[in-house]
Amino acid sequence: MLLEYSLDIFDLARKEGYYNTYVTNGYMTTRALDLLIDHGLEAMNIDIKGEAEAVREFCTADVDIVWRNAVGAKRQGVWVELTTLVIPGVNDTEEGLRRLARRIKAELGDNTPWHLSGYYPAYKFRNEFYVPPTPITTLEKARDTGRDEGLKYVYAGNVPGHPYENTFCPGCNCSLIERYGFTITRYEITLDKHCPNCGEEIPIIGEPMPLSHGVSYPNI
Repeated sequence: MLLEYSLDIFDLARKEGYYNTYVTNGYMTTRALDLLIDHGLEAMNIDIKGEAEAVREFCTADVDIVWRNAVGAKRQGVWVELTTLVIPGVNDTEEGLRRLARRIKAELGDNTPWHLSGYYPAYKFRNEFYVPPTPITTLEKARDTGRDEGLKYVYAGNVPGHPYENTFCPGCNCSLIERYGFTITRYEITLDKHCPNCGEEIPIIGEPMPLSHGVSYPNI
């Protein structure tokens, strides 16, 4: 998406009371990020493709630029979530995912949602050399690894109906938000944003919406 187009749309959307969010690879200059924030950027879902070596090999990019922007956005009050597409043989080792989880906690905080998405063969990974889909067991183990490292909100993605799509209270493990794909099917967080079972504060933003809309809050 063109930066200038985004800035114009953000201005218009903010006037109408909409949230301005970005799904992004996070690969931008600090000046571009500052402009987006100045024009009303409120939330970002940023791709962290893996550790430095994998990102250099498969994306020809410097992942530290992505980390810099994630941290910079968070410091300026933008809600930040991260997504890692877990690809067999590329970025799926337990040690590598554990290091990513530790870095998320250290640089962005333990409340940062981390989405671990299942990969399916596409483009060169389907035609020029085949890489199989991510096993669900790999996603389950990756999610458990993130939780073991102290992250409170870790999800498995691209597996509709799996319980690891849901939000659980970090205090008592009570199910708070249940999902099927992009649809919320159950919502139990109180209006003052606490777990109804143990009283744990849940760092969720926005205003609640009826479940008939298919969504509730814009995060976690």
